This record gives sequence, structure tokens and C-alpha cells, in this order.
Amino acid sequence: MLEQLNSSPVIPVFFHPDAAYAQHIVGACYGAGLRFFEFTNRGPEAFEVFGHLSRFVRAECPGLSLGIGTIYTPADAERFLAAGADFVVQPVTTAGVADVCRAAGKPWIPGAMTLNEIWAAWQLGATLVKVFPGHVLRPGYIRALRGPMPDVPLMVTGGVEPNAESIREWLDAGVQAVGIGSQLFTGDFSGDYPALTRRIATLLDAVTGI
Repeated sequence: MLEQLNSSPVIPVFFHPDAAYAQHIVGACYGAGLRFFEFTNRGPEAFEVFGHLSRFVRAECPGLSLGIGTIYTPADAERFLAAGADFVVQPVTTAGVADVCRAAGKPWIPGAMTLNEIWAAWQLGATLVKVFPGHVLRPGYIRALRGPMPDVPLMVTGGVEPNAESIREWLDAGVQAVGIGSQLFTGDFSGDYPALTRRIATLLDAVTGI
């Protein structure tokens, strides 16, 4: 996963209760060259929609890792992994979810903020540690913690703007990946999903060309 993030360091963070719409979004991101996608567990429809997306990705998007986010409990981690999740993202760090991911052999990305939290997550076996909220911490925080903690792979979410300058600032500060939520999909493309693909492809080209 860490190797693949070198060429695809942008991870969309997305939820929508309509499976058909969510499928179009995943397809547009895949067509643009993104190879990771985090669907969040934020509504009663989340599990059903995720199952639909998992089947779509297996059939139509070879090489795309579809993850599930906003996971708090081992039970939820187990059922989404059984439904096809390739990685699990948490807003917090819980040893029970770490154990489930370790047993399944799947990447685990827990959430943390302070150096103690980041280090604790890494010691529990995190593949990446999600630093949140980015809009509060800013890239300078990442640069500062890289002094005493140079080797822990990091992802930041919250406050990452969908433009090359913002993403470049975070990557230069020392993260391996950035998660971008609804801002990545703003604008009226009115069903013109190829336009969304072109927009994201242009962004990814600018970022990976750094």
C-alpha cells in the first residue's frame, strides 16, 4: 500500500446513500488514475451501498483498493471486511479494530492527533496513521513532529484543499497521503462524470509530477 501511495497519494473520502451515484463517483476517480477510495460508514445505507461498490470495483476497477472509513468497533470492521473492504480507516485508535485487521491481513489506518497518540497507533500495528483534523494542525505540525518521529507513515485529512499547491504543501511536510472529502467533488458537473474524471486527472498529474 505504501509503495502504491507514491504514485497515487490522494485518497477520496466519500459517502452517499445512493448506490448508483456512488458508483459513478468511484468510476470517475478510478478513470482519473486514483487507486485508493475511502467510503465512509456514516449512514444507515452505508453497508448496502458499500457492498454494491465492492462488487463494482471487483468487476470494473482492477487495481483499485476500496476502503471503509469511520469504523469504531471490531464488529463493524469484521462485517465490512467480509463485504470486501481492502483497508479500514478509523477516526480514533482502538486495539480491537487493530486486532481484526491484523487477523485479516488488511491495512489499518487509525486516527490520531498528538505525538503520543500517533506513536501508540504505530505500536499497535498501523499501516498509516491518519492525522486529523488537518485544518487545525496545518503542515507546520507535520514538519515539527517529523524531527522526533521521522519514520511513521502518515496520512492527513481535514483541511486539504483539492488543488496541487495544498496537496504539495502537505506532501512536502512529510505525509505519505492526503484524504480529501466533499471538496473534491464540488461543482456542478450535472451528471457529466467524464468532466469530474478530467478534473481529478489534472490534479493527480500536477501532484505526482512534483
